[in-house]
Formats: sequence, structure tokens, C-alpha cells
Amino acid sequence: MAKTNAPVKKNEHYTVMFTDLTHEGNGVAKIGGYPIFVPEALPDETAEIRIVKANKKFGFGKLIELKKQSEGRTTPPCPVFYKCGGCQLQHMSYEMQLDMKRSQVTNVMHKVAHLPDVPVHPVLGMEDPWHYRNKIQLPVGEKDGEIILGFYQQRSHRIIDDMETCLIQNKTGDKLVQGLRKLLNELGMEAYDEKSHRGVLRHVVLRTAYETNDTMLIFVTKTAKLPNKDALIARITAQYPEVKSIVHNVNLDKTNVILGKKTTTIYGEDHIIDSIGDIKFKISPKSFFQVNPTQTKVLYDKALEYADINEHDVVIDAYCGIGSISLFLAQKAKKVYGVEIVPDAIRDAKENAALNGLTNTEFVVGEAETVMPEWKKAGIEPDVIVVDPPRKGCDETFLQTMLEMNPKRIVYVSCNPSTLARDLRILEDGGYRTQEVQPVEMFAHTNHVELVALMSRVDE
Repeated sequence: MAKTNAPVKKNEHYTVMFTDLTHEGNGVAKIGGYPIFVPEALPDETAEIRIVKANKKFGFGKLIELKKQSEGRTTPPCPVFYKCGGCQLQHMSYEMQLDMKRSQVTNVMHKVAHLPDVPVHPVLGMEDPWHYRNKIQLPVGEKDGEIILGFYQQRSHRIIDDMETCLIQNKTGDKLVQGLRKLLNELGMEAYDEKSHRGVLRHVVLRTAYETNDTMLIFVTKTAKLPNKDALIARITAQYPEVKSIVHNVNLDKTNVILGKKTTTIYGEDHIIDSIGDIKFKISPKSFFQVNPTQTKVLYDKALEYADINEHDVVIDAYCGIGSISLFLAQKAKKVYGVEIVPDAIRDAKENAALNGLTNTEFVVGEAETVMPEWKKAGIEPDVIVVDPPRKGCDETFLQTMLEMNPKRIVYVSCNPSTLARDLRILEDGGYRTQEVQPVEMFAHTNHVELVALMSRVDE
């Protein structure tokens, strides 16, 4: 085994003072200049820790005993917080969480984008940062001969079987989960076992509309048939009138992917409808839809403000998904073009445009870096490009395509500060200037943060 040359050794105990936080929310302490990262520790705290891993340049520790607590420390209200790992920050005051997220963005703007002077505004937080998620995905397991539903324990595939409630899930879905546990056991449902790849019920997924509480319930099985289907439907709909859609999804593969290829609606509609502001959206089982409806409106309002469009402007929405941002833009723009690589999402986008009576949109399936040059050849010259890529950010070909289209403004929506900062640097080098960055709280009590950045062409 190679020597690490670290000044600490595994299982040794130290008393340290924490001075900072990582972007995951771990406390940072230093021993002779050697950084140690410790979950659940906060700046200005002194604690005894045990070293659990020592690499050449940094190590990881476990909190053993707090000697001095931060004023920002709070008692997590969730009884399974230290098991679950779904939330990482409930031990921090909400104010500290927001400060940490802003610092994370500021750091990458300095170190990755090399833009120390660009304003990073305070995070737009939530008035009530609880019960906000409109989607619940629960693995199904078995313990002592009974069905269990719950989230996985952190860094494992063991289901937490004593989880009575989840404080960041919406209350309608959370209540349904408790009833489903009992019902599935009463009907003798068999759980899927991922190790042997045998059994029946793999996951239960719930999607709830914020405005109406209408709920879609999805049962994911390894089998082509859903046992006791009729009894299941009758019991659920009699007890929970908010359930407007029940879907059976079949996933035959040995995989961590939740939904399989075959989806059948077995009760009600094949979708539910939700609203963000004045715009309605059809949400089907596989639709991507932001999980925090109240903050999604905050995010989209800020994107619309940055886009600063009028009735003469042409806008391209790259990575448009089901058209959620596109339709907000279409309320003010002359024309909005959306491109997305997922065919089902483009179908949903077209249906959502029709649902809202917006006729000034055009949605195309394909890669943005392929479709956008074709639009340029056809004479389409966007005044604004809005981009909302996945966590990995934009690839360089797409960024160059965007530069060639030469819009007046680029509005970049991101769920990953590091890849945003990397891409801003490339766009800066291509002739744009970053005006400001606005972080938005979309995932309270987790270490994630959403952002909107405004860039303007240098000659503007």
C-alpha cells in the first residue's frame, strides 16, 4: 500500500476548530495546513473528531463530540435526518444555509470563471422552506415479512423502515405514502428484491399538483401485471379522492433507473395539470417538471426579467424540456423557438403551448448545437438565447454555436454553480460580459442551489 504522507492517520482522534464549509456542507478544519472534511460540522465550532480516511492532500473525519457550538447550529426537526441523507443541511439555521449557498456561488465565480467583480446577489429564499417537493420516489422493500416504503439510508441501498413522514415532501403525497404502506400489506403485495432481481413492486412514485392537490400515483413493477390491480384502484380512489391518475409502469431491467419503457394508465387521466403563474402544464409520468412550484415561479420570473424581451423579440430556449420557460417567454416575445433532445418532452411542450393558447412557439426535437445552425441558415436571428442545461452544463460545441448566433443577451439557468462558472468563462472569452448572477433556493435543506446569470454582448 502506497504511503499517503498525510500528517494524520485513520482512526486517530483530534480536537479541531472548523473554519469553513465545502459546497456539500461539510465542515472544514486544518491540522498543520492539512484539510479535514467532516459532515455535520459548522464554522466556528470546536470538536473532537475521528479520522476515517486520509488521502495525500486531504482527509475525512467523523464528528465525535462538540466542544463549542456555532450560533448557526439547530436541532434537525426530522427524526431520521442523520440516517437519510436526502437533506444535508437541517443542522444549520436556514439563514446559514442561504449564506453557504451564496458563498459557494461566489467562490466558483472567483476561482473557475475568474470573474471576481460580477455581483452575486443574496439567495432568493423561501418564506416556508418545508413541504415543498411535488414529487416523491420511494423504493419498495420487505422487512420481517412486511412491505416497507422509504428512502435509502445515506450511502446505501438499505431502506429506512421507521420513516413516518418526510418534512420536505408535500403534505398530500406524504399522507398518501402512510396509507399506501398499510394498504400494500393488507393486499399482500410482494416487494422486488434488487439483489436477486426477483419479486414484483419496485417503486412507488407520486406527483402532486401544487394548485389543486391532484395526484398521480405510479406503481413500478418488475412484472408485466400488477397484482390485485382492481382492489388497489378501488381502495385508493375511495380513500383518497385527490388521486386523479393511477399508472402502471413496467421496468424489467436490472438497473437503478426507476421508470421502465412500458407505461399504462389504469385509472383516470394519463396526466395531471399544474400551474406556474398563469401558465398551465400537463404533467405525464415521465415529464421533467421542477420539484418546487413556488420557487419555480421565482426562478422563471427572474429569467424573464433578465431576458428583457418585448413583442418584437425572437427568443431561442435551448434544452427547453416540456416548454416551461418557453411559455413564460412566449407571453411577451414575438416568437419563441425551443429545442430539446427528448421526443416525449417536445410532444409535451407542443401540448402545453396549445393548452395555454400560445401560438407563437415552435418546438423541435434534436441537439441544440445541430438544430440552431439550421435555424441560422433559415434566417432566424435570436435577440435572446435562454439555456437551462443538465448538471454537466453545456458542451463547447453548443457554446460556440450560441456565440455564432450572436444574440444581444444570454440568460443561463443552472443547477450546478461549477459548470455554470466554467461555461461563463468560455462565453466571456467569446465576446460576452456577465452582468450579474442570482441564486434561487429550489432545494431547501439540501446542498443544491439553482442560479440565473445574465450575459450581454460586449457591443450592446
